[in-house]
Amino acid sequence: MRYWLTGILTCLLILFSTLVGIGPMLILAVLKMLVPHQGLRRACSRGVMWIAETWAESVKAIFALTTPTRWDIRCDAPLDPNHSYLVVSNHQSWVDIPALVQAFNRKTPYFKFFLKKELIWVPFLGLAFWALDYPFMKRYSKAHLKRRPQDQGKDLEITRRACEKFKSIPVTVVNFLEGTRYTPAKQQQQQSPYRHLLRPKSGGIAFVMAALGEQMKSLLDVTIMYPEGKPPGFWALLCGRVERVVVDIRGRELASDLFAGDYANDPAFREKFQLWVNELWIDKDQRIEALRQELSVPHDGRSAHEHGS
Repeated sequence: MRYWLTGILTCLLILFSTLVGIGPMLILAVLKMLVPHQGLRRACSRGVMWIAETWAESVKAIFALTTPTRWDIRCDAPLDPNHSYLVVSNHQSWVDIPALVQAFNRKTPYFKFFLKKELIWVPFLGLAFWALDYPFMKRYSKAHLKRRPQDQGKDLEITRRACEKFKSIPVTVVNFLEGTRYTPAKQQQQQSPYRHLLRPKSGGIAFVMAALGEQMKSLLDVTIMYPEGKPPGFWALLCGRVERVVVDIRGRELASDLFAGDYANDPAFREKFQLWVNELWIDKDQRIEALRQELSVPHDGRSAHEHGS
């Protein structure tokens, strides 16, 4: 019963914080859409970003007030809100998102995810995403390109235009390379060669790097790990049933030649890029194993609560 009350209280506080911020954000978003003056549009963007960062700080404060979760954040690189970063991370749970907020909010530029272009039409959310300068991308399938070869390269050009606004401002772009949340069943289905990860998808990050160019010279390699064993659900976090979350951040410099090729049409570059991603994933897999041994994580996938029952 105590956990349910904690979860309901946490939900209500986050909902209240969201309702307080969403009105001013949408007003600024509409102004940004209607006002042609570039200086005023930039001011609206800064205002929207400040609201989003303030909301994220309020959520961090709510978790600190209502839950016992310890956010064990380890970082070997200095973080600068005036510097651009490309963030890659493993993905196990919806708790990964609050973990990234805990690690990066107001320490780096407010992070962005590349979104499907269709999401811009979602009521309220689409406008908020647009106001926050989330880049919308359009990807053509191989089947589409076979039918309409004249569209070859248009998806990258659309994304590049969406990223033009980032050339004069710092940005943090987040990419979950696995493309979906990790589960043992998915790992087995993929026949993944990694002990704790799914196979990474190289095309998405190559697409992002080609669109953003060498502005993204710094990579933050993020490894999220849950010492209690099985990755928790978001409701478990809200209820205060997550004791500890480890966020291990390693800074890396990106080589210039990773931005210089055509992933879709150059097999040699594609092979080189995939090799780089696979090496990144091998290192991450070894890091997870080292963290599991350091923190004595159960190897049967059950949580510490289940072991104690």
